[in-house]
Amino acid sequence: MIDAVATDSSSNPGNDKQRRTRRTRMTGAERRQQLLEIGRTLFAAKGFEGTSVEEIAAKAGVSKPVVYEHFGGKEGLYAVVVDREMRRLLDMVTGSLTAGHPRELCEQAAFALLDYIEEYTDGFRILVRDSPIPQSTGSFASLISDIATQVEDILGREFKSRGFDPKLAPLYAQALVGMVALTGQWWLDVRRPKKAEVAAHLVNLAWHGLDGLEPKPRLIGHRKA
Repeated sequence: MIDAVATDSSSNPGNDKQRRTRRTRMTGAERRQQLLEIGRTLFAAKGFEGTSVEEIAAKAGVSKPVVYEHFGGKEGLYAVVVDREMRRLLDMVTGSLTAGHPRELCEQAAFALLDYIEEYTDGFRILVRDSPIPQSTGSFASLISDIATQVEDILGREFKSRGFDPKLAPLYAQALVGMVALTGQWWLDVRRPKKAEVAAHLVNLAWHGLDGLEPKPRLIGHRKA
């Protein structure tokens, strides 16, 4: 009898207040953002196939129809998560290319990708997985190609000024950006050496080639860490 009285919320006004607090409704925008963050975490940890609408809804404390109401299902939620991460990474890389010296541009591109991996690890894990559904912004490979396109104009001008064939700029842009992206995938898990050292070695290889590698490469830009 004592236990029954203790758990009867009708005899305890404080319980009613706590329940009302827990049931405070989110706005549509707040709920959508909450579902995106939960989906992003689950997709990064378990992948698309390993994540269920039931789990997303349970983590958010809502029923399954709420997820369908906002995104039409798991596929819709995944598509928005991937689209946001694609745009974030592209903006970070292209926005970083501000230097005039080509070597420093290489440093900036390397740092931008490594910064993204460090700050948005879950997002990068999602991007490097093969997407099971078509995306409006394409695949990770197409994103890397988009970034390379931003770089090829800069390389083209540099090639022309040095007497090289500017038509080869797209090839070198793909090679440089691809090298940084693949190294980033490796660094995602090992996180050694430190970010600045990884950037320095990437630029060392890109700038000097294997034949002229510096034993202890240095960074020339303002970023040192």
